[in-house]
This record gives sequence, structure tokens and C-alpha cells, in this order.
Amino acid sequence: MMKILASVICLLAVSTTGQAKSENGLKPRLVVCTDIAPADVEPDDMESMVRLMAYADCFEVEALITSVGWNCDPYPKEWADYLFRVIEAYRKDVPNLMKRSDQQGFLSIAQENGQQQIGYWPSADYMKSRAVMGSQRGGIKVIGEGNDSPGSELLIRLADEDDPRPIYVAAWGGANTLAQAIWCVKQTRSAEELKQFVRKFRIYTITDQDMQYNMRMDRAYSSHMWLRREFKNDLQFIWDEGTWQEQCELGKRHWQQHKENIQGKGALGQEYPTYKWGVEGDTPSFLYVMPNGLNDPEDPHQAGWAGYHERGVCPDSLTTAWTSWQEPLRSISVGYKQRFYPDELNDFMARMQWADEGRGNHNPQVIINRQKGLQPVRFKAKAGKTIRLDASKSKDPDGDTLSFRWWQQPEIGTSKIIITQADQPQTNIQIPADADKGELHLICEVHDNGPFRLPAYRRVIISIE
Repeated sequence: MMKILASVICLLAVSTTGQAKSENGLKPRLVVCTDIAPADVEPDDMESMVRLMAYADCFEVEALITSVGWNCDPYPKEWADYLFRVIEAYRKDVPNLMKRSDQQGFLSIAQENGQQQIGYWPSADYMKSRAVMGSQRGGIKVIGEGNDSPGSELLIRLADEDDPRPIYVAAWGGANTLAQAIWCVKQTRSAEELKQFVRKFRIYTITDQDMQYNMRMDRAYSSHMWLRREFKNDLQFIWDEGTWQEQCELGKRHWQQHKENIQGKGALGQEYPTYKWGVEGDTPSFLYVMPNGLNDPEDPHQAGWAGYHERGVCPDSLTTAWTSWQEPLRSISVGYKQRFYPDELNDFMARMQWADEGRGNHNPQVIINRQKGLQPVRFKAKAGKTIRLDASKSKDPDGDTLSFRWWQQPEIGTSKIIITQADQPQTNIQIPADADKGELHLICEVHDNGPFRLPAYRRVIISIE
């Protein structure tokens, strides 16, 4: 109840600081488990953390947990200083970033601890208060007595809050801290209470880093296998093998753009290191949760900036999760990563311009059949019918000219829709006469013609009766 009351206070207070209540609703709750390290050890966590701060208006960052990963077991406490360096850079840049949404000030910390609206830039003090140490040792053998940490204790408190939103855990390193929190709850609560606790979480792991790199094929060593095995029906678990590698490779191919438009831009850009192995390999874990109208993280079938996933057997050949490591799914997921990467990079570069200069381009707003916001536009239709979709009321805050593209995501549903005038703001959708019952998914993809040609999306879901 206290968190709901804090949300009401938050909405009232935000309006007085110049930040209008967002029509897109509440932010998704995000927890990051990072093995952030010096740039000469592994710079990609630092890169991903800079990007996350540039999108702090999109996520309710509930915890930034420094913890074990491939390159560190045990995790050195002093490496957490690199997280605080990025937070302090955010402190310097957030006044400029706030100009992007005309935000005039911050809520109190007590109010920021309530529910945050999409579009609200939290204070650096709030971010700092959410930075804690997690598990410093890796593997299933350390789970249990003696492995509690401020991170695992915070996860328990977060899940126990009176908040219906799920908690998305982005594992840039190992998820040992989450496993420890679940173990603790298992010792003190009933089976039903444990199930309800676990169901609060969703997890996206960048490969399996609850171990040393040289033992990465020993799947049984990791607490991740325990999570997948013991809670397969209650924990949405995405194991990314493919999309994160493509993120690294695409970043290297486009490194010149990173050098020119990200590195050195504002205080955050000063903290963005040059890559060593790949660029921002951990970033897909929170791109998956990005509230940009393209995909719903509650449904991994929906393709987006983090690729595409289906439920199946994991690389350990013993457990199941949402993954795309085998063909043809791997190529499908990598294909979506390649398709959206120009939008993803342009969007990031535009935000770094805001961080540096306090001015820049805004994203368009897609309005379909007069429905605003980021939620999918839903229709019910019978086979053989035609649906008229009208995005002509879409707008651009800067008055830029918009271009449109309608397309179907073929992995959802078995029927191919006929789309007329797919490059116009208005289109007719012909449902095949032999369409099976179920859902069909379309995307309205919009770009402006301003700097960096910024994107916006809206998903259309048609239920065939």
C-alpha cells in the first residue's frame, strides 16, 4: 500500500516540477547484476552502464548490483567504484538530459522510491542509493548459508513490495544474487509463498557467467541451471546465446560512429571506454525491456531490439528456457538484431547529444486509429475481413516529416496478411479467408527526417475469431 500511495504523491509532485504525467504509464522495474570492471579487464559493462544512464527515463532502476562474472571470482569490491563513476557522470549530465522532456526538477528520494512514470529522469542520489554489492563468489555450491549480500536482501524487499509490476533482472554477469535471494525465501516460507515470490521475477542472462570463463561449458557449476530446473514453471528465464554476440560484432563494425557521437559526449561519454573484445555485449538484456512500443517483455515471442526467442531446450541439454541458440531460431534472432541495429544506435547517439548539449531531436509518437501511447493496438476480426489502420495522426515533437512502414512479424500466427500501401500512414489489412484462430502481429514503424532519423514503433495485435 505504501508504494501505491507513494506513486500518487509522485504523479502530483512530478507535474509541479514541469514533468507532465506520461500517457505511456509506469516504467518497467529493472534490476541489473553487473560484473563491471576496469577497461583493461572488460570494458563492455562500463559501456552498457553509460547507455543505461542515457535511458534512465525509460526504466525504474530498482537495483544496480555489482557481482561475480566471467572475469572475476571472487568479485573485487574495489571494482564497484567504476559503477559509481558512471553514476557521478550521470549527475553531471542529467540536467541536460532533463531538457529532453522539459523536466524542471527532481522528486524527493522518498517519492522516487515510489512508482516512476515513463519520461521521469531520477536523481543521481536515487541511482546511488540503488547501487549495492551482490554475490562475490559464483556457482551453485556457494548458494546457501554465508552467501547473503546487500543485493540478495534488496531483491527480497523489492519482491515483497505492494507493486503488481514484474521485476526484470538483467544479468550482465552471473545471477547468483537472485539465486541466493530465492534460496533464502525457500528456507522460511511455504511452497505457495515461494512460488509467488519467484513469479515476481523475469531474468535475461547474457550467456552464463556464474562461473569463470575457462569453465563456461560446465553448465552444472552454475546456479542458473538450478533456477531453470527448480522453477521452470514459475520463472521466465531468457538465456541469450546469439543476440549478445551480434551486438558485440555490430558495435565493432560501427565503432567509428561510437567514437564520433558517443565517446566524449558529455560526462557520460567521457566514461565510455574503447572496446576490447566486443561492444556492449550486455546491452540486449535491457533493450529487451525497452518501452518503445515494439515488443512486450512479457511475451518473448515478440521480436524487438533484443532479437527473438522461443521456449526450448537449453545448451545444457537438460533444462528449458526462452532461448534462440539453435538454428533456425538463431538466424531469425540475429536477423532482427541486424534489422533494428541502425535504429538502436541512432537513438543512443541522439541521447548522447542531449547529454552533451542539452538539445537534440525527439522521437516521433505513433498514434493508430486515434489510440495514443506505447501499448499494442488490439483488434478482433473474422477470417476474410479487412481492417483499416490509420496512423496519420502520428506526430513529431519537432515538426519533422514522418515516413511509415507497415510489416507483419511472421513468427506469430500461421497466416500471411495482405498489406496494401505498406509505406503510407493509412493501410488496409486483408485477413485471409482461411486464417486460423489465434493472433496475428503487425508493426507500424515510423521514422522522422531529423538528426539521426529517429524511430518509433507500435504493435498491432489482431485476434482472429
